[in-house]
Amino acid sequence: MTKIEKIVLSYSGGLDTSIILKWLQETYGCEVVTFTADLGQGEELEPARAKAEMAGVKDIRIVDLREEFVSDFVFPMLRANALYEGQYLLGSSIARPLIAKHLVGIAREVGADAVAHGATGKGNDQIRFELAVNALDPSIKVIAPWRQWNIRSRMQLLEYAEKHHIPVPSDKRGEAPFSIDANLLHTSTEGKSLENPAEVAPDHVYQRTVDPLDAPDAPEIITIGFERGDPVSVNGKAMTPAALLTEFNELGGRHSVGRLDLVENRFIGMKSRGIYETPGGTILLAAHRGIESITLDRAAAHLKDEIMPRYAELIYNGFWFAPEREMLQALIDHSQAFVSGEVTLRLYKGSASVISRASPCSLYSADLVTFEESAIAFDHHDAEGFIRLNGLRLRSWAARNGR
Repeated sequence: MTKIEKIVLSYSGGLDTSIILKWLQETYGCEVVTFTADLGQGEELEPARAKAEMAGVKDIRIVDLREEFVSDFVFPMLRANALYEGQYLLGSSIARPLIAKHLVGIAREVGADAVAHGATGKGNDQIRFELAVNALDPSIKVIAPWRQWNIRSRMQLLEYAEKHHIPVPSDKRGEAPFSIDANLLHTSTEGKSLENPAEVAPDHVYQRTVDPLDAPDAPEIITIGFERGDPVSVNGKAMTPAALLTEFNELGGRHSVGRLDLVENRFIGMKSRGIYETPGGTILLAAHRGIESITLDRAAAHLKDEIMPRYAELIYNGFWFAPEREMLQALIDHSQAFVSGEVTLRLYKGSASVISRASPCSLYSADLVTFEESAIAFDHHDAEGFIRLNGLRLRSWAARNGR
């Protein structure tokens, strides 16, 4: 085994990473630094510090990354209207490169020669973490315990914890729990009954959104202000990026906005079923498309829609720091120069519907589209030549085919 001097572990304080921490200490016999990212997962993070201290960790990092997460990762992604496979708002995918960035930064700071993560060998996260590290600092080794140790079952995991006096919460002792990933953008739930896509997800899976049947009977109207493609205010009140997303999560959750039951194609080659809740992101996607509808040129908007699936796939597959994603981001960001204004939405029993939009940079002209007499000269006869030129190839094609 390659000699490792110091490791920085992505540490949640949960059962898996607590076991991984002990395994790293035993296996490599070196100092392990723990790094816990606060991405707005809604959990108290100080218990992670206490667990790391109990395990003998001297250097414990708990870092609030909520503002950086939203401003530098979520908002750039939303400028692209990114959806993986046309539905998934990439809540887990977009968090991994940020965590990897700080893992590498801490490793450089403390002189560590390796980083470690708790992602399994079946999932996407191992790819996302490791591709990001490859792009940021190829000299740093990556340790993936789930691909290295001989633990192959949940029972063996619990036995290891008992043997090394690692506390096992009572809710972790019985049937395998749902696997939950949460951050300020979303909550995802997998496992247990959800592994059968033919079974309806139980109500208790949903954590951020009320049942549509229990949502308020009266709609709620909100107005979102945009500047250069990014939201900056709600109902006229300016807020920081993280505060805005928090507010939209609360609004959307109250009205059951942003639920998704999805069977997706993992990069590694298997299908998986999960329940996603992205209330704030769903509101912002609808609002962003609303403001783009009056501020983007037709060809520019259509080009964005053409590249969006590729852009979303790059994020899903772990290529946030790849040159092609950065190239696409430059194109997307350039398109947002005039995407400013206000969008008003109606939130009602699971829907976030745009009902009005206005912008000082609008390309919409009422004088051009009106059926009434217009102040702007528009000669209806011009359409005849336009149609004849566009129909030229069709007439040639029809003549050849004997039509």
